[in-house]
Order: sequence, then structure tokens, then C-alpha cells
Amino acid sequence: MVSVRMVSEWILILLIFSVMAAISNWVGYQYPFQESLIGMFMLCAITLVGLMMEKFIPYNIPAIIYISLIGLIVALPWSPISGLLIYYTSRVDLVSLTTVLLAYAGISMGKDLGDFKKVGIRGVIVTFFVIIGTYLGSALIAQGVLLYSHMI
Repeated sequence: MVSVRMVSEWILILLIFSVMAAISNWVGYQYPFQESLIGMFMLCAITLVGLMMEKFIPYNIPAIIYISLIGLIVALPWSPISGLLIYYTSRVDLVSLTTVLLAYAGISMGKDLGDFKKVGIRGVIVTFFVIIGTYLGSALIAQGVLLYSHMI
């Protein structure tokens, strides 16, 4: 069940992530800091609602489904906030979000370095092939879609 402590932790993490992403947008892509921050707060509000829906709705549906559906619904043209939402979230660059996310993942990996060492060279090789396979698979699918749609 959802506790006040859990929701407050989610909010704190989302606020920290929002500020870091807004700084990254400002430094890396010259978007106005305030507009990026508002866009991030909007994305985080959608995320928070989706996380709470996952906990309150009794079906075993991942939060990303709820977050995606909420984002889609509020961005539709008939939504009263779609204009503002699209304006401010267009001031948030996807690459700046991945930069912050990967930095967090790197820190998280760093604290589990002892466990990573236990995996050994076999784990590193498997990880390497999984990453390459995922990349090549994605590239092949993208190539096929672009050829089918006559974009290339």
C-alpha cells in the first residue's frame, strides 16, 4: 500500500531529477531554465499520478502503462492543458533526461561494484553481447520501418 513516506520519497526524487534535467537543458541545449523546469514538473506530476495509480488499482499493471496513458490523454488536442503541456515539455530535451538518468545509474552501479566483480568476465561478455544485440535489433527494425514507409 502507499504510505506518506513513500509518496514523499517519490516527490523528493522527482524534484531532484527535475532540477538536474532543467540545468542540463539550460547548459546543454540553451533552453530557458524556468521553462525546462516547468516542463519537468509537468512530466513529474504525470509520473507521480501514474505511480499512485499503480498502487491503488488492484490489477497487476506496470506504472509505465498508467504514466503513458495519462501523458497521452492530457496531451490530446481536446485536453484543456494540452497547449501548455506541449509548450513546456517541448523545452525538455530527451538527451538531457538520459544524461541525468545514466548518471544516476552509474552511481547506483558504483555502490554495487563488489557484486559486479563477483559476476566475473562471463557476465561482462554476456552483457556486452546483450547490448550489441539490442542495438543491432533496434537498428534493423528501424531500418525496416524506414524502408517500408519510403523515408529512405
